[in-house]
Amino acid sequence: MRYFTDTSFLCALFQEQDNSPQADTFMMSGHTGKIVVSSLVLWEFRQSARFQVFRHGNDKTKGFPKREADRMLAVLAANLEAKALTLDAVEWPDVHSLAESLSAKHTMTGGHRPMDILHLATAKHLQLTQFLTFDTNQRKLAETEGLVVPL
Repeated sequence: MRYFTDTSFLCALFQEQDNSPQADTFMMSGHTGKIVVSSLVLWEFRQSARFQVFRHGNDKTKGFPKREADRMLAVLAANLEAKALTLDAVEWPDVHSLAESLSAKHTMTGGHRPMDILHLATAKHLQLTQFLTFDTNQRKLAETEGLVVPL
C-alpha cells in the first residue's frame, strides 16, 4: 500500500501539536507500504517551518524559534534519506489539469484551498487511494473523490 501525505500530517509528525499522537501511532502501527510525498508537499512543509520563524520573530507568543525550524527540517531530511518518506515525481501539467477539474467540481460548494486541491490532484495523478491528512475539509474532499483517509 502507498499513502499520499499532505503537509498537515508531516507537521504533526515533526512538530508537537494536537494531532501528533495520532500521527505517531500511525507510523508505529506497523502499516505496510510507503508514504509518498511530492516536491510541492516538501516545499510547503519547509516554507511553513520558515514562516513560523518569521512569526515568532515578530511576536514571541506565535510560531517557534529558528532552532525548532532547523530541527524539523533536519528530521525531514533524515526521513527522506532513510526512505521513510518516498518522493515521487509528477507531471505538473497533468496535476494542474486534474486540480482545475477538482476545483471546478468542488470549490464553490466546499470552500477548498488551492494547496489542498493540488495535493489531492497529485495523489490522484499518482493513482494512490490512501490519503493522510488532519485537515477536516481536505478529508471530506478526498473521501468524496474516493480516497481512503485512514486517520
